[in-house]
Amino acid sequence: MKERSTVLVVEDDPDMRQLILEELGEQGYDVVAAADGVEALEQHARHRIDVIVTDNMMPAMKGMELLAEMQRRDPDIPVVLITAFGSIGSAVEAMKSGAYHYIAKPFLMEDLLVIVHSAVEARRLQQEMSRLPVDHPASFQGIVGESAAMRNTMNLVLRAAEVDSPVLLMGESGTGKELLARALHEGSPRSRGPFVAVNCSAIPKTLVESQLFGHRRGAFTDAREDHQGYFQRADGGTLFLDEIGDMPLSVQGKLLRALQEHEVQPLGATTAVRVDARVVAATHRDLERRVEAGLFRSDLFYRLNVIVINIPALRERPEDIVALVAHFLRKHGARLGRERTVSPEALEALRRYTWPGNVRELENAIERAIVLSHDPVIQPSDLPDKIRSRPPRTEVLSSMRSIAELEQEHILRTLRAVKGNKAAAARILGFDRKTLYRKLEQYGFKEESPPEE
Repeated sequence: MKERSTVLVVEDDPDMRQLILEELGEQGYDVVAAADGVEALEQHARHRIDVIVTDNMMPAMKGMELLAEMQRRDPDIPVVLITAFGSIGSAVEAMKSGAYHYIAKPFLMEDLLVIVHSAVEARRLQQEMSRLPVDHPASFQGIVGESAAMRNTMNLVLRAAEVDSPVLLMGESGTGKELLARALHEGSPRSRGPFVAVNCSAIPKTLVESQLFGHRRGAFTDAREDHQGYFQRADGGTLFLDEIGDMPLSVQGKLLRALQEHEVQPLGATTAVRVDARVVAATHRDLERRVEAGLFRSDLFYRLNVIVINIPALRERPEDIVALVAHFLRKHGARLGRERTVSPEALEALRRYTWPGNVRELENAIERAIVLSHDPVIQPSDLPDKIRSRPPRTEVLSSMRSIAELEQEHILRTLRAVKGNKAAAARILGFDRKTLYRKLEQYGFKEESPPEE
């Protein structure tokens, strides 16, 4: 069960304070109230607070003073500052001083709820980052992931490692197929033998047979000496054939024979050579479709298709992004000599991006941010444009309703909260009473009290 987040509301106006408390309570937050900054510090000491929403103009201690004190006591807690209309200078100063966000009076309650939701999420993500130890338990052989999808994948890898049957890894580019192949090798009885990785799509078609099976001196024009192929180099260990879907059709028959007979015949040789290599293949292509198209041998496909492991795309396991970010920060931070953390805003941008390039794209984005950032804390501006430009889900949802609808609902909720007292409602909303009556008439409510819910 997900733990409820606690919001501390600091507001000296009792009507406004009660309205915000009720709205946050309806959204499922635990709420704590304080009438001024001094009381807010006492509440912070007594409760586990996730987010603070505070008015700026208060007696005893202003919101900016409370922000400064919280920066000293609990610098990671998001503080949302409520400022007076037109006081942009105070808002800018607050953001520079470490405020998470600000909102100016008069405001729509929905806008404040969006900001609070974002702040709560940022706090949760930051806490997740801080809880990850250097040797994260979700990491195995360089594979990071604690989602159910990755746990299932790793369970299959560990079970497949116990036997010597061929394994076919299926997944999009950038999902970490070679890492899983290495994990499979390291978890197998062959772990003391060599691990040989071959990218089939990177070998020129004319050289694939020679590279895989070897050749004898004089087998062709440039064969000046004997050459040991990848199968022989992997003897006693594991041969990883990446992008096997791109292997030329002309070589697939010899590969099938190598898998079935455990022997290869180098080019120019008159006899076969025994090899003992466990084959792990990988592809991002749909091999069944390539079989149907005549581009891949069906008998080879079924020989490789003994144990199939599907690797989930990163967009299918977003809960792993925080652990992956922490892993890449340590990995590249140590290599580049730059210790970095990620701001809640940057972390949220990383969470909401769909990652078409998967884990490889995420790693590249973190390495780039470490290189480009001038500050120890990576900001959204350090991330690639396409990552930081994606709008937050909350903004997309809130834009689906018109401003008029939101204002109407906000006015009515405020009136209900103060039991129809228009003077109190106007003060909370930042209107004069004449403007409030005009808006009520505009929305079709001329009666003395707003309708009951």
